[in-house]
Amino acid sequence: MKKALLVIDYTVDFVARDGALTCGDPGIALEQYIVEQTTDYVQHQLPVFVINDVHEKNDPYHPESKLFPPHNIRGTEGRNLYGKLHDLYTEYKQEIMWMDKTRYSAFAGTDLDIQLRARGITEIHLMGVCTDICILHTAVDAYNLGYTMVVHEGGVASFNAAGHDWALSHFQNTLGATVIAK
Repeated sequence: MKKALLVIDYTVDFVARDGALTCGDPGIALEQYIVEQTTDYVQHQLPVFVINDVHEKNDPYHPESKLFPPHNIRGTEGRNLYGKLHDLYTEYKQEIMWMDKTRYSAFAGTDLDIQLRARGITEIHLMGVCTDICILHTAVDAYNLGYTMVVHEGGVASFNAAGHDWALSHFQNTLGATVIAK
């Protein structure tokens, strides 16, 4: 079974304490684990995708505009990968694939499914933020597309602790994912 790592929305706006829509300390606490896992995948020549939210400034038509403050605006510092993951991506741009998304799911409106299938990927490992929003919606789509999923508890976080816990249970009990405990 070929596998790939998907690191979703681990950006300054979602993670830094002063980020526009931050999960703060729970997200910051993931940094070392995400960097270690990403490094391991790169060193073993396994596919890594960093898939990040992108919005246009003052877009009144995007549904998130009514739900959340402006975040991950194209061309802003907030869209950069957070911390050491940014440095790792800079070093390994040829090995780590960047993908933009405009909806919660990494599959919605992207060619992620095509990219994974072209590489023979059948198992995806999910990390990033927020557990109960973008990770959850990506997992639901992955389930519907027939992927085997592994969610790394030490690699996901949210600004909503109850939502985070619920999503971890949902991944395992409803979507059949393997949840690797911290």
